[in-house]
Amino acid sequence: MSWEGIEGHDQIANRFSSAEAAGRIAGSYLFIGQEGIGKATFAKSLTMALACEGSENNLTACHKCNSCIQALAGTHPDIDIVQKPTERTTIPLESLIGSPDQRLRAGLCWRLLLRPQLASRKFAILLDADHLSEEAANCLLKTLEEPPPGAVVILVGTTLERQLPTIRSRCQVIRFSPLSDDIIKHVIQTEQQQNGQDLTDSTLDEIARIAQGSLSKARLFLDEELTSFRTKLFKMLSEKPLRGVDLTRATIGIVEAVGKEPSLRRTRLRLVLDLSIDFFRTKLHVIHGIPCPADAILESTIHAWSASPEEITQCLEYSLDARQGVDRNANLGILVDAWTANLERA
Repeated sequence: MSWEGIEGHDQIANRFSSAEAAGRIAGSYLFIGQEGIGKATFAKSLTMALACEGSENNLTACHKCNSCIQALAGTHPDIDIVQKPTERTTIPLESLIGSPDQRLRAGLCWRLLLRPQLASRKFAILLDADHLSEEAANCLLKTLEEPPPGAVVILVGTTLERQLPTIRSRCQVIRFSPLSDDIIKHVIQTEQQQNGQDLTDSTLDEIARIAQGSLSKARLFLDEELTSFRTKLFKMLSEKPLRGVDLTRATIGIVEAVGKEPSLRRTRLRLVLDLSIDFFRTKLHVIHGIPCPADAILESTIHAWSASPEEITQCLEYSLDARQGVDRNANLGILVDAWTANLERA
């Protein structure tokens, strides 16, 4: 039985359970791992269990007490969750220390100083830690270095490289591993059955293989249109010379097919760029003789593409830059045009 219904991270849960039993929960944590593996869900469940009124030091929330009910509803007065607004490129400074007219009298850092109302201590979860501006990150330093007595602050990000060294040095780093194919297949199959649907073993195997440990990606690949586009994308990237106009048209088409909601379009473009990054990174590994798991479609297309290490590296960097552009809320049409033009010139 997985901890709090979260698959794949029982060892981390056991570490926190032992730390809580020994009274050694730290004040500041940095959760690191790829997107879509449950870090944010784990952080929310952890704070709920630590705040639970009925817990018996086994880090298991009762889900029945007033504290758990409010945590589940997102209204717990002692559990503060801050994340990047969808329309912003970074976490606003006012989310941490208040607006200019309320500076240091509002925001996450100020609320952590208040006396707990329901739980025995205060908790803060800062999602999207990758998108902390340097100014906002610096405002957090004092809080992370000396959290209020009993307070627990959890930052959730993807890689250590995207965090300021001053942030990393003040947090206990917890690394979350990608989910195994078996876990992804189990979760996806269970969710589909709950919706009255069933998937064949071969479909589950394919989804788990191309999701590369990310449950959120696996859910996206339930759409056969995206699975088919993955094959089309890899074939287009392997062509030489690359046909930039066709790649632009195909990319814009798959992005706009999801509808007019900007957040959904950005999610799709992130996936397209992630797939391209996988393509170039796998090719770079193969050309240097580094073993790299690849399915039949990816393997056949990277072998069909003849490119020098310098060209591959350049294409990879262009794709990584474009991926960051999506997170910075750049215009998607202009972003795709620039990305494909750069690949064509590489």
